Amino acid sequence: MNIRNTSGRGHLYGSILDTVGDTPVIRVNRIAPDHVTVYVKAEAFNPAASVKDRLALNIIEAAEREGRLKPGQTVVEATSGNTGIGLAMVCAAKGYPLVITMADSFSVERRLLMRFLGARVVLTPRAEKAMGMYNKAKELAEKNGWFLARQFETKDNADIHESTTAREILSDFKGERLDYWVTGYGTGGTVSGVARVLRKERPEVKIICTEPANAALVGSGIAQERVGDNPAKGHPAWQPHPIQGWTPDFIPYVLQEAIDGGYFDEMLPVAGADGIAWSRRLAAEEGIFTGISGGSTFATAMMVAETAPKGSVFLVMLPDTGERYLSTPLFDGIEKEMTPEEWEISRSSPAAQMPSE
Repeated sequence: MNIRNTSGRGHLYGSILDTVGDTPVIRVNRIAPDHVTVYVKAEAFNPAASVKDRLALNIIEAAEREGRLKPGQTVVEATSGNTGIGLAMVCAAKGYPLVITMADSFSVERRLLMRFLGARVVLTPRAEKAMGMYNKAKELAEKNGWFLARQFETKDNADIHESTTAREILSDFKGERLDYWVTGYGTGGTVSGVARVLRKERPEVKIICTEPANAALVGSGIAQERVGDNPAKGHPAWQPHPIQGWTPDFIPYVLQEAIDGGYFDEMLPVAGADGIAWSRRLAAEEGIFTGISGGSTFATAMMVAETAPKGSVFLVMLPDTGERYLSTPLFDGIEKEMTPEEWEISRSSPAAQMPSE
């Protein structure tokens, strides 16, 4: 009988922060089309369970190295959740107070996770969209002398993806075929940082970026109005969408590098409903647990795969875990109590029966 064996990592980690990165690339075996091979890069294997752990760590450590962040100084940032959770982990490990500003439209479990990690979460009205929480964070930083993380503008965002995410992809596909890399953009750090490397070292790889169909800011062709590297106001093409972590109501400055540099071959729209459907399929048919953003990226990859040449190899970014979407439409229809089918299974044997409904 063959049994799986493990032997440890052969390494003792100095802190939780040393475990950021080196996330696995995993083959999708049951739901991908037969004529292509599809892998996912599962960023939920980061310690705070999302790709944003990378930028959170680098924003803090780069600021420490450059003297922009003082010992004990409060950090403040606007976030839809994952960056805030990553920053909360980093600040907890390093001893910095953290204040997060977040629109009250984002999932409740995200604010609970940040508070559990020691952060304070200041909610802003959903009617003011991402610009509201963004302006609140800037105002708090200026008024109190706090360090503003600036995930949407700082070079530290894309830089960490250039030095980690991209290098991991090159290593994992060394000597292997890779035809398509598919990602959403969020803050823009992942696509800008990884594309810097792929364009130079694997130029045959087509870079596919995706955004919500009903908030297609880049696809609209309308430039973002800016004051310096800050958005001057919300983008006119933005509409509410269910893909949390994607597409605030402005085009982030970090993403502008990828737009201006022609880093992606296509920017494709995806419907939130399709993202939810593919997230559910990844969970139920592959055992791969990801949120709506991961499902939406995967949905885009499946659209491209329909017409991709036979033998094509895809790598799809899955930004986070599905657990921070429990109160969102992703879990609509998932019963808390037993379903009729489960009642039938229970009644098929006499032991440990629940009282009848």
